[in-house]
Amino acid sequence: MASTGTFERAYKRGVTRRQEPAPRRPRALPPAPFCLHGAVITPDEAWPSGYVTVENGVIATVGKRKPTGVTVTETDGVILPGLLDLHGHPEFNVFAAWEPPRLYANRYRWRASTPYRVLVRDPQNTILSTLPPQTQSRYAEIRALTAGVTAIQGASGASTATAEPLVRNVDLFVFGDHRARAMIDLPTGSSRDMPRLKKIVADIGTGDVDAFYLHLCEGVPGDERSATEFASFLHAGAATPATNVIHGSALSETDLHTLADAGCRLVWSPQSNLRLYGATTSAGVARQAGMQVALGADWLPSGSTSLLAEMKVARRQLALQGHPVTAAELVAMVTSVAASVAGLSAHLGAVAVGRPADLLVLERHHADPYENVCLADPSWVELVCIGGDITYARQDWFERLSGNAQSDTIESLLAWGKPMRLDNGYGSGHQSPTPSLSQIRTLLTTTYPQVGPIYA
Repeated sequence: MASTGTFERAYKRGVTRRQEPAPRRPRALPPAPFCLHGAVITPDEAWPSGYVTVENGVIATVGKRKPTGVTVTETDGVILPGLLDLHGHPEFNVFAAWEPPRLYANRYRWRASTPYRVLVRDPQNTILSTLPPQTQSRYAEIRALTAGVTAIQGASGASTATAEPLVRNVDLFVFGDHRARAMIDLPTGSSRDMPRLKKIVADIGTGDVDAFYLHLCEGVPGDERSATEFASFLHAGAATPATNVIHGSALSETDLHTLADAGCRLVWSPQSNLRLYGATTSAGVARQAGMQVALGADWLPSGSTSLLAEMKVARRQLALQGHPVTAAELVAMVTSVAASVAGLSAHLGAVAVGRPADLLVLERHHADPYENVCLADPSWVELVCIGGDITYARQDWFERLSGNAQSDTIESLLAWGKPMRLDNGYGSGHQSPTPSLSQIRTLLTTTYPQVGPIYA
């Protein structure tokens, strides 16, 4: 078995330096432009009926009139931007959901606990020493994709150094540049990571970094260690307009106003907070103070099974906090607001002409398109395309839109009883050919039989 240090390196690796682009696979765009018809969530409003045309990987037209010269697929659903999950630990999203035996004062307590060592740390050491690289991250990306997510945060730089990711990794090299950084723990004065933090802050000052993701003050309100951490964070000059505070569950209202005044943003994972600490961030106060708030499903051991599930927890918590949000505001927290928090609002988070065609189609079960998204679960996902590629879709739509594409990486699946098709065909790094989901499952379950299922 690998050493404890192997686990710690994988968990704390973060992304503190500029990453180079991973090798890209040849694109497999549909052979012809295609058009989707249904309710459309545009940047300004939701249309009950609209048409979105995709050509050469980008959104070519968005309108209320049926276009000519292109085949229209009637979705009877809701068309919206692909979802952005701005906090997670993809390499750890293979583990079964964990029932914490008690509540903890802060993140350092449960990370040092025996149950955590047995349920997560030891299995991860075994996986890291046994399975090919990227096996876990591929499985996690498929989990995210099948729940409507087209971009995630939290994959380590090592995850995609030799392989193009299936979904966009917003804190790695994306859209021709690498302008984001991420750290798991705030460095102490004696830490070797302190110079890295100072470099990140300096790069924010020069405009070379647009988004800096940092776990901060994750614990119960009033936790002394978290209070000390917040003081160190301010002293280090890390409160900047590019800083995305992850969790912040121990922060007081005064602390949140301090962050808002500095221009910081919040990435909120309420489900994981509630399970580990019995409390979560005062996100309503943060929003009222002017902070942009986006959501992240965190990781499967203590977080939600999907970003769609996390949305429901966030909605209830905001209502309990006395700061209810509209359905449109909640949808924005995983689309347009999330894109802004990620520093990628010029590329993601909107169904708009000229944007990369990162699109999600959901079954229609509610008259209000926004409310439909808020009520959805992964079984409602009908189609996901990334950069125009038909990556995951109903079997009949996949065949039609992809020109009946055939490949070893294209696999037929039953997702909650619905025939779907998945294309896992992206760069394979250390493995050739690229493994299918079935092969990835076999690898994982052979080493870790309790692997958390995707379709559950």
